[in-house]
Amino acid sequence: MNINPDFIGDIEKGGRILLLDGVTVSFDGFKALNSLSLTIDYKELRCIIGANGAGKSTMMDVITGKTKPDSGQVIFAKAVDLTELDEPSIAELGIGRKFQKPTVFSNHTVFENLELSMQDDKRFFKTLFATLKSFQKDKIDETMKLTGLYDYALTQAGVLSHGQKQWLEIGMLIMQNPKIMLVDEPVAGMTPSEVEKTGEILRSLSKEHSVIVVEHDMEFIRSLASKVTVLHEGSVLAEGSMQNIQNNEKVRKVYLGE
Repeated sequence: MNINPDFIGDIEKGGRILLLDGVTVSFDGFKALNSLSLTIDYKELRCIIGANGAGKSTMMDVITGKTKPDSGQVIFAKAVDLTELDEPSIAELGIGRKFQKPTVFSNHTVFENLELSMQDDKRFFKTLFATLKSFQKDKIDETMKLTGLYDYALTQAGVLSHGQKQWLEIGMLIMQNPKIMLVDEPVAGMTPSEVEKTGEILRSLSKEHSVIVVEHDMEFIRSLASKVTVLHEGSVLAEGSMQNIQNNEKVRKVYLGE
C-alpha cells in the first residue's frame, strides 16, 4: 500500500487524528454500533466508558480493521478511510491495540519481548542475525524506564506480576511507534499501586501519542483527568470531563442507574 507522506506529516501540526462518522455495525439484526460519530485529537488521552454491550469493543474492532462496518467512515488523519484497509495495513499506518488480557512471550526476557516487538524486518533469518543499533537499544531502555521495568530487563516475562505484564505489553505497543494507541481495560486485576503507576504511564504516553482507553474503573478514569465519552446502545450518549459526565442526568439514569 502506497501512502502519501504529506498527510502523515500533517498530524504533527495537531488537530484531529481520527474521525468516526456515522459508523453502524449490525450482528444478526442487533446494532452494536448505531451511527456512531466521534473525534479524537492528536496527542489526546480519551477515556471511553459504557455498560456491557454499549459498543466499546466493536468500536475498537472497527478502528483496527477487525470488523468492517455496514456504513459510515473511519478517517485517520485527513486522508485515509480505515474501513477500506485490512488489519495489517492499519497497523502499519500507526494504529496499535492492547487487549485486556496481556499476551507476552513468557519464556523471553522483558528486553527480548520489547526487541521482538520493534518495528523492523521480522523475517526469521533477518531477526536471527540482527544486531541492535544504538538508537534501538536506547528506545528499549527508554521504554523500560517509562513502564517501570528497567530493573527487570533480564527477567523472564512469565514470572512478572499481572500489572508488570500489562506494562510490558504497553511497552511492546510503544516499540511499534503507534500514532494511536487503543488500550482495553488496562487496570483490571491490578493492585492500587499498580493502578497508580498505570495512570502515570498513560498520561506520559499522551504527550507523544493519541491514547484511547476503554475502562470500567471510574476512580481510575477520574485520576486520568481526561475527556470522557460515554457510549450507550452503540452511540455517544455524552462527552466531557468526568465531573460533567457524573452530573449528566442522562448518564446517571442510563449508565449509573440513578
